[in-house]
Amino acid sequence: MDSVLEVLCGHGDDARRAEEGGADRVHLVADPKDGEMSPAPALVAEVCGATRLPVRVTLRLREGWSTDGGEVTRLRGLAAAYLDAGAEGMVMGFLDTWSEVDAQVCAALAGEAGWPWTFDRAIDRCLDFDHAWAAVRRLPGVDQVMSAGSARGVEHGLDGLVERARADRWVADNLMAAGDLQPEHVPWLHRAGVRAFHVDTQVRPLGSYKAWVDAGLVHTWRDLLDRTDLRAAGARRA
Repeated sequence: MDSVLEVLCGHGDDARRAEEGGADRVHLVADPKDGEMSPAPALVAEVCGATRLPVRVTLRLREGWSTDGGEVTRLRGLAAAYLDAGAEGMVMGFLDTWSEVDAQVCAALAGEAGWPWTFDRAIDRCLDFDHAWAAVRRLPGVDQVMSAGSARGVEHGLDGLVERARADRWVADNLMAAGDLQPEHVPWLHRAGVRAFHVDTQVRPLGSYKAWVDAGLVHTWRDLLDRTDLRAAGARRA
């Protein structure tokens, strides 16, 4: 399986540059520098028109990781509008008041919708990671889990991610490493079976959300993943 590179984008120019650099998928938010919130459907249409890459869109209307019944209705409407605008799927993740996965809300949004989706880094804010991963894998439609293994980023969660991926094939197959991911983290995760990687400020000049995605920086990540895939294939043949 070739590694998947997903790039966080905020507009059509970001998406075009991500595709030019060799990304496999776009994760769209309203404005990256203001947090990962739901964009307007018109922005989704703009981005889907600017790239041939699949686009997944964040579903979140407030800061933090919770929501309520009133928002669920609005989020359902947004998801339908995003699909009409060309989105491939969604990115979301909600926790309850006990900092556990809010399976009821997630299932209410995705249960009969039929779109694929990514459970976002809300999982890194759960108090019990084992319980959280067990809950997420039971959710309908989820085919990716974005995680750093720690709320502080991959640097602090790498060992836990590697251990979890090695111990559980479902985790390895569905984990998307994200959260200040650095090139030196990739070989460790790859050897554990992880094949999906998410970048954001890493592909923006000076690591700033004020700058647009840079195709050359995206290409450095594409090249890193391709070379890592080739080395792993060569080792298997040997």
